[in-house]
Amino acid sequence: MLIDGFDRGVIPFLGYVMLALAVVAFVIALVAREDAYRAADKQSKTFWLVILGITVAVDFLLGMLFLQIAGLVATIVFFVDVRPALKQVSGGGGRRGGSSSDGPYGPYNGGR
Repeated sequence: MLIDGFDRGVIPFLGYVMLALAVVAFVIALVAREDAYRAADKQSKTFWLVILGITVAVDFLLGMLFLQIAGLVATIVFFVDVRPALKQVSGGGGRRGGSSSDGPYGPYNGGR
């Protein structure tokens, strides 16, 4: 009985979550500039679009767990490694025009 509930509720939910993550990663990869990939010393934009596109297709059409897990690994690598590098190169590194000595409440002068 527990297995039936797991197969009917949890597994499909995890599949939808993996699909959503892959779609978001694909859109982010699509919107990023090609030169940002080169400047960040990552694989090309085409490479990531193909990998993430295959991941979306597998998650949406096939539903094979082994391939879904491989796609999830690629999606996680994109979010953890590639996306922050692209943001840093593109000027979206989290700072909003402040200097490196700015704290959360303004500039930090070290008591000067």
